[in-house]
Amino acid sequence: MNTGDTAWLLISSALVLLMTPGLAFFYGGLVRDTDVINTIKMSFVSLALIALEWAIIGYSLAFATGTSILGGLAFLGLSGVGTDPNPEYAAGVPHLAFMAYQMMFAIITPALISGAIVGRMRFKAYLLFILFWGLLIYNPLAHWVWGSGGWLRALGTLDFAGGTVVHISAGFSALIAAVILGPRENGKRADRPHNVPFVILGASLLWFGWFGFNAGSALGANGLASIAFVSTMLSAAAAVMMWIVIEMIHKERPTSVGAAIAAVVGLVAVTPAAGFVTPLSAIAIGIIASAACYGALQLFGKTKIDDTLDVFACHGVGGVVGALLTGVFATKAVNPAGADGLLAGNASLLIPQVVAIITAAVFAMAGTAVIMFALKHTLGLRSERIVEEAGIDTIEHGERAYAMSAAGGR
Repeated sequence: MNTGDTAWLLISSALVLLMTPGLAFFYGGLVRDTDVINTIKMSFVSLALIALEWAIIGYSLAFATGTSILGGLAFLGLSGVGTDPNPEYAAGVPHLAFMAYQMMFAIITPALISGAIVGRMRFKAYLLFILFWGLLIYNPLAHWVWGSGGWLRALGTLDFAGGTVVHISAGFSALIAAVILGPRENGKRADRPHNVPFVILGASLLWFGWFGFNAGSALGANGLASIAFVSTMLSAAAAVMMWIVIEMIHKERPTSVGAAIAAVVGLVAVTPAAGFVTPLSAIAIGIIASAACYGALQLFGKTKIDDTLDVFACHGVGGVVGALLTGVFATKAVNPAGADGLLAGNASLLIPQVVAIITAAVFAMAGTAVIMFALKHTLGLRSERIVEEAGIDTIEHGERAYAMSAAGGR
């Protein structure tokens, strides 16, 4: 057992955990002041509910040896998951540390979806939604890409830290969830973020925590972690600058909210590539993803689909761009355990990347649709109209974010 690797993985686990409260503030600042508590709680509750689901059965379904489709039950209730390393995944750290690290990924992924449905989904329905989504969608996807015997892993798909497992699955699930839930009562309103400092704070916490997300996926304190760390920083930085330039040209004034969104986009796109590409390639990924997601936001805003906080345009599109560009920029010179991509003379790497993208998107949308329709016809999905108009915080939770908050929002 390597104590340095263990320390880095535990620190990375804490950094990824911090990303969920960061997401809560990021989303919370973007909504009306009468919906902010509900929005923050949608992320915060995932810390508790999904942690329990993961420990009881989720980790086993994702990482225990089973079939190519689903893990077995060997780790049920964390049976056999102790302080000795599991050489299948991380030979130098306690098995419990690896499990805890993967738990943080399982926690934040369904929380990402909440941005598409905030302000109009019943909280009880949301609890059941993220529980079943974790069980039926996240766990199988994690097994396919990262688990022992997973079929996408065997196919040669490269996903260093969750481009397909986390961002594509969450982004496309958000899209179909928004469609099934329907638009807000007064349509896609031009609601302005009620608290821009919250947005900047949330994005900053996400950026900080993302070093655990990506560099931690090296599973050790080593050179690969350093490469992933630098790639993460540079992709986000490039995305921010590209977004600022686009806004200066398109809107003639760059916004703080736009810069915050751009940072997240750059981080999303480099996630599958961080441990497989050079720092300069990471810059290119950030620039391309920023332009693609900005364009997606403009185009998607013209549709009737009410994805409240544009989860699909940022995570869905950003995840697809990142997974594709991994197939372009990956090189064994960075990570011998990976593969050479298109620019290194191996165009065939694009095949497993495209297969993984399509598989993750279709599976996530289909599974989300099943869960949403099941909840719609049993518990019910939507809050009542009066709740949506007045703001969901007071009626659903009996709380207000601000004492002077007006009924209709600011």
